[in-house]
Amino acid sequence: MAILPMNAPSNLVPVGAASQHVGLSVSTLNKLRVFGGGPVFLKLGRRVVYDLADLDAWLATKRRRSTSDAGQGLA
Repeated sequence: MAILPMNAPSNLVPVGAASQHVGLSVSTLNKLRVFGGGPVFLKLGRRVVYDLADLDAWLATKRRRSTSDAGQGLA
């Protein structure tokens, strides 16, 4: 797991912490990053980090009222 520098903003988390935050495996999060459909991420040199606000926003788009709900028109 990548370690962020001491002066990195506290709202930026590495892939391992992001996967725990959203409840997905690191592998799944990596695949979503490659193929699309995952949360917005930042590429800092070789490192990939996620902003906690972006993770929460992505999770909010996954809300459904039923299994047949396509995600449109939530009230």
